[in-house]
Amino acid sequence: MHALLQRVKHARVVVDGAVVGQIGPGFLVFVCAEQGDSEKEADKLLAKILKLRVFSDAQGKMNLGIQNMDGSGAVGALLIVSQFTLAADTSGGNRPSFSGAAVPAEGRRLYDYFVAQARAVHPVVETGIFAADMQVELVNDGPVTIPMRVSAAPT
Repeated sequence: MHALLQRVKHARVVVDGAVVGQIGPGFLVFVCAEQGDSEKEADKLLAKILKLRVFSDAQGKMNLGIQNMDGSGAVGALLIVSQFTLAADTSGGNRPSFSGAAVPAEGRRLYDYFVAQARAVHPVVETGIFAADMQVELVNDGPVTIPMRVSAAPT
């Protein structure tokens, strides 16, 4: 699975003119399931995101995670948005191939699983709408943008 994290001051997702997900400080997480991914990869990816230390401590060093983002126990929010284009292969010309992305039904299943797991362990989780035409608005904090990938073990 792929994820692209953006540390944000605030972010929101709009579909058909209506806000469907909105957060204050935390992570905007774009997530993509690839062929061969399973719940195992989703669990590993979520664990990495929740442990990632990219929020500033009292000395200004990126040393705190989303679950204690200001050193006082304050929890940051997660806004999770499906984005199959993270699986883009641009090596063969000018039009990207998305053949590495999971088929839509499997992508939806793993996205829903990822969101459910996030909600089970983190108190503030918002989402976009899978496969919708979404407008994502954000104020990147830093800017801090981190690509992450957890691959299925080779068989």
